[in-house]
Amino acid sequence: MSQNPNLAALSTAGVAVWLDDLSRDRLNSGNLQELIDTKCVVGVTTNPAIFQKALAEGDAYNGQIAELAERGADVDATVRTATTDDVRNACDVLTPQWEVSDGVDGRVSIEVDPRLAHDTEKTIQQAVELWKIVDRPNLLIKIPATQAGLPAITAVLAEGISVNVTLIFSVERHRAVMDAYLTGLEKARKAGQDLSKIHSVASFFVSRVDTEIDKRLNQIGSQEALALRGQAAVANARLAYAAYQEVFERGERYQALQAAGARLQRPLWASTGVKNPDYSDTLYVTELVAPHTVNTMPEPTLDAVADHAVVKGDSVSGTASDAHQVFDKLAALGIDLTDVFIVLENEGVAKFEAAWNELLKETQAQLDSVVK
Repeated sequence: MSQNPNLAALSTAGVAVWLDDLSRDRLNSGNLQELIDTKCVVGVTTNPAIFQKALAEGDAYNGQIAELAERGADVDATVRTATTDDVRNACDVLTPQWEVSDGVDGRVSIEVDPRLAHDTEKTIQQAVELWKIVDRPNLLIKIPATQAGLPAITAVLAEGISVNVTLIFSVERHRAVMDAYLTGLEKARKAGQDLSKIHSVASFFVSRVDTEIDKRLNQIGSQEALALRGQAAVANARLAYAAYQEVFERGERYQALQAAGARLQRPLWASTGVKNPDYSDTLYVTELVAPHTVNTMPEPTLDAVADHAVVKGDSVSGTASDAHQVFDKLAALGIDLTDVFIVLENEGVAKFEAAWNELLKETQAQLDSVVK
C-alpha cells in the first residue's frame, strides 16, 4: 500500500499525523491499521467524548459488558476495563511506529477521569493506575492543564510516566506546562529515571479559540472586527510554537536535560476539525505546519487533508510578529483574551465531564439490562 501524498508531505515537513478517534470497531475491522498504511497515521488520541461515542454506537462492547456484569463489576470498573482494553490494543497495533521512531511516535493517549481535573492527588493516583493497567511503553496519560493539573503533570513525569498534557488554550498556560515538564524531568533525573524513556506532548487546542473569539467579534459587528474572524486560533498556535522554540531550541534548562537524554515536549495541535463551514476544512492543518509538531485529526479532517490539502512546508516558523499583531488588534477592539481562555478551559473541562457522565449512564443501563 502507498501513503497518501498530501499526508506524506505533511509528515516530511515534520508534522506527525495522529488520529483523534478510537473505537473497538475501528480496531476489530482493521481500519486503524489501514490508516497507518495509507494515511501516515502514527498515533492515536482519545478523550471522554470519543469513548462515550464509541460505547454508545453499535454492539462491539456488548459481550464484554455482559461478562463484566455477570462478574458483578460496577460501572466505573466496566468503563475502565473497556477503555483500557481498547487503548492497550491500539498500542499494540502502533508498536512498529513506536519502534521505528525510537519511541517518539506510535503513541496512544488515554485521559484521566475528567471529574478529577481540579484534584491534584487523585489525578496522580489515577494516572499511575492507568499506566499500570494498560502496561504498554507507548502509552501517554492525558492530564488537563488546569491549575491543579500542573503539579500532577510534574509528579507523574517524575515517576517515569509519559504524559499528554491536554486542554491548553493560552500561550501563558503553555509556558506553565513546559515548566511543569522540565521540573518533572529534573525530579526524574534525581530519582534515577532514564529520561530518554519519558515522552510528552503539549496539546494546544485550536478551533475552539476561533469559535469563542469569532462570537465576540460578531457581537462587536464593526467592519474591523469582522475582518479579524478566523485569524485568532492560528495566531495563538503560532505564538505557542514560538514559545516552544524559545524553551526547547534555545533554553539552557532544556539543554542541560537533553544532555542527560531528555526528549522534546512537542506541541500537539488538537481540536483541528474546522467548526465554521465558511473556513477551509484544512485550515488548522496547512497553516500549522512546523518541525517537531503533532496534528491529531478527527477522521473527516484527515480525509479532507488527504483529498485536497496543499502542503507547502513550514507555515509557522518566523510568523510570531504577525501573530502578535493579530492579538494586538483583538485587544484594541476590547476582546478580553484572558477571559476568553478562562471560558474555554472551563467549557473544555465541563464538556469532557458531561461526556464521561453520559458514558457512565449508558454503560450502567447496559449493565442493568444484563442483570435483569
